[in-house]
Amino acid sequence: MIKILLVDDHELVRTGIRHILKEVGDMDVVGEAADGDSALRVASKIAPDVVLMDIKMPGMGGIEATRRMVRLVPNTRVIALTMLDDDPFPARLNEAGATGYLTKGCPAKEMIEAVRAVSSGFPYVSASIARKHMLAGWQGAASTPFEELSSREMQIAMLIIDGRRTMEISNSLSLSPKTVSTYRRRVYEKLQVKTDAELTRLAFRHDLI
Repeated sequence: MIKILLVDDHELVRTGIRHILKEVGDMDVVGEAADGDSALRVASKIAPDVVLMDIKMPGMGGIEATRRMVRLVPNTRVIALTMLDDDPFPARLNEAGATGYLTKGCPAKEMIEAVRAVSSGFPYVSASIARKHMLAGWQGAASTPFEELSSREMQIAMLIIDGRRTMEISNSLSLSPKTVSTYRRRVYEKLQVKTDAELTRLAFRHDLI
């Protein structure tokens, strides 16, 4: 039996996936989480075989949660879920330790195939994503300027884009305001922007929002 942990901040999405997998004889949804922090806590207790991980969540995003997950529970494999088949993060997710990459709009049959493949140790990339990226991103080629950011820089960039102020970011990530400001400056430098508004427009152009 393949033990699965669902991680998505939308309960409706988790419910839909749970109902699909419930009908599969060799799979069992043993836990759910709505954000990266709770996903790590749940995974440490139940040690799932496969985690279906949403990429974009409030607080700790899916990329950082994936990176920590594979270190915390080494035998657990992560399948990243995205809303878009041209999401710009396949290389970063591969680097973080994800074994699979699916769109939420994929057929139920493909998701089941992906879970079985990944649980057996084989990588799985959704056909639509593979066609978009020609696997270049998965193999490490930077497809957008955002690929140049570190995991922490990307996390803070997404929080800035979400409209979070420095103190809010500081509190949510347990970092000092000074450290957050330093990361903000690095993000600006790497992406060659000067304001939060410019950062948001750049994210929009690359389909991050």
